[in-house]
Amino acid sequence: MPSVVFLRGVNVGGANLCRPAELAKQLGEFGVVNIGAVGTFVVRENVSESALRAAIAKKLPFKCEIMICPARDILKLAAKDPYARQRSGPEITRFVNVLHKRLRAPPPLPLSLPSDDDWLLKIIAIQDQFVLGLYRRQMKAIGYLGKIEKLLGVPATTRNWNTIEKVAKILRAAQPKLKNQEQRKQSLR
Repeated sequence: MPSVVFLRGVNVGGANLCRPAELAKQLGEFGVVNIGAVGTFVVRENVSESALRAAIAKKLPFKCEIMICPARDILKLAAKDPYARQRSGPEITRFVNVLHKRLRAPPPLPLSLPSDDDWLLKIIAIQDQFVLGLYRRQMKAIGYLGKIEKLLGVPATTRNWNTIEKVAKILRAAQPKLKNQEQRKQSLR
């Protein structure tokens, strides 16, 4: 099954430097497409999570959390348009935290930090291993992003909603090709 990979803490603040485009080429056997500079990849080939995780870890010169999601989960998330009823504008950023694993007991939502009345960060939904939220474009808000994984007790990596939409677009474009490949495999059996 196709999947999406999110690396945590890559190319942030001058640490854990890597070249995602080069990494995607090195993982070409899996049909990897690089999305941006912080370690987001679409994996078009059917490969087990354990094999994919091992191949990526072997290519990286440092250890980092590797979050792997089935493509269908990203497509399901993007199809719901979770931000349709939320405030938007140049002063607000829509984000998704990708968790290392699903939460057993999500907190009550919405969750606003530091407070409901004067929020800088607001978690609006949790779906599968995705935490959806908004933050105000203020320096203090960045500190609250780091507190999310402490509050939830699970490693997480943050991506802009625009990145998730781009990933979903690539996955939707690949679907007819993937279905044809699957049908050919079925007919050979």
